[in-house]
Amino acid sequence: MNFLPLLILIPLTGAFLSFLLPRYEKFISLTVITFLAFITLYLGNIVFHNGPIKLVAGGWSIPLGIGLYADGLTILMLSLTCTVAIAVSIYALFYFDSHKQTSDNKDITKSWWPVWMLLLSALNALFVAADAFNLYVTLELMGLSAVALIALEKKAIAAALRYLFIGLLGSMFYLFGIGLLYALFGTVDIIELTHKIQSTPTTLVSMVLITGGLLLKTALFPVHFWLPPAHANAPAPVSAVLSALVVKAAFYTLLRLWLGPFELLVSDLVIQLLGILGASAILWGSFQALFAQRLKLVIAYSTVAQLGYLFLFFPFYHIENANTIAWYGIIWIALSHGLAKAGLFLAAGNILHAYGHDNIHGLKGTSQYLPITLFAIGLACINLMGLPPSGAFLGKWLLLNAAFVSGQWWWAIILLLGGVLAAAYSFRILLFAFQNDDNNIRIHKPHGLMQWSALGLTIGAVLLGIFSDHLLILLSSGAKFGGLNLTEILR
Repeated sequence: MNFLPLLILIPLTGAFLSFLLPRYEKFISLTVITFLAFITLYLGNIVFHNGPIKLVAGGWSIPLGIGLYADGLTILMLSLTCTVAIAVSIYALFYFDSHKQTSDNKDITKSWWPVWMLLLSALNALFVAADAFNLYVTLELMGLSAVALIALEKKAIAAALRYLFIGLLGSMFYLFGIGLLYALFGTVDIIELTHKIQSTPTTLVSMVLITGGLLLKTALFPVHFWLPPAHANAPAPVSAVLSALVVKAAFYTLLRLWLGPFELLVSDLVIQLLGILGASAILWGSFQALFAQRLKLVIAYSTVAQLGYLFLFFPFYHIENANTIAWYGIIWIALSHGLAKAGLFLAAGNILHAYGHDNIHGLKGTSQYLPITLFAIGLACINLMGLPPSGAFLGKWLLLNAAFVSGQWWWAIILLLGGVLAAAYSFRILLFAFQNDDNNIRIHKPHGLMQWSALGLTIGAVLLGIFSDHLLILLSSGAKFGGLNLTEILR
């Protein structure tokens, strides 16, 4: 039995049941996530030992059938989604019940669970989609679900509307590009397009439209303006999911298309331009984080910066060996960033719950009152800075190797500058958090599981740098450059 469709159907069913049976929504959602965890582990074992999984659902052959596909990258993204989902769901069990007592929106918890399950279904569907049109459908479902979750908080409605309009604009560009490809080649299946596509002016226009739409959804500088307000003002569990998963899904889609159908069309000028935009995102986002006054806004601008690292893969696209090293590097950065940033947003939610605000200058006493939360923040900052033994350190070390292997040493300077700036805004947070509160103020201490959920994610981000051997082998399944894998290049 092939379990790929269950990754989509189970959370989709959970969404409907949570809506119809609100009294049991928490039990339903936790049960759904438990099943997803076991299915992901089972599929990961198959891919690790037997290679990528392919399935055409619905009884029709390609191109009419719905193609599903899972390789090492897919499994790791599904695992990231499942891990974040477990921690965020446990956190949400207590967050929304306490939050609705102090929020103007008394019904905030009624919509979280069904929409959260819908978003989870969309994410899983996107990661296993094997054709470009289903990628569009899942991107739309993901975007609409994310907007609904942001709007749970009344003060975030304006940010949610901006998110919606930008998402629709990106989707429009993407859909126009896919329409052009279908008109030219009569298929939207990624594998078939890879074999059929030709370099013509029309296909280049299609590539520009699709890439532009996905860059909007990924919030790459300079089209990042919608991200900080949305992430900073949404409820903490929503911010965690947006930063860890939603923006990564758009980047994942871009990778799938650029390493598949668009490989023939990629020019050196374009890949260098994407690298420059990534470098600009690292510097701009870091500077903005350095001067932001709210903790969640610091984290949101840090997300803009950390997304820039992912685009440093593209300057090595055409360089043998360097592209393989950079590939492993940016995936490891994406995974560690997803865990660390989700944990950091949950920790920020704990502080907001305890103090009633998240002003940087008002974090005195965090080490006294919330030591577990502060420890989570410290581990997350280690990842943002790229210090050993974190997963981010491994990713950035691989990117440094790619820079020197390719002779493009200037990207190494960007990596080092990014690490220094990350250290600056991280120490700014920790400087105030470690100061003792002499007034002994009364705080609303968050539930212990809320604090441990944040810490668990940040610990996971560190462990990615320690226990990476088998995961790196898994990532090599279905994703190689020049017939070489990482261990062959670096040994």
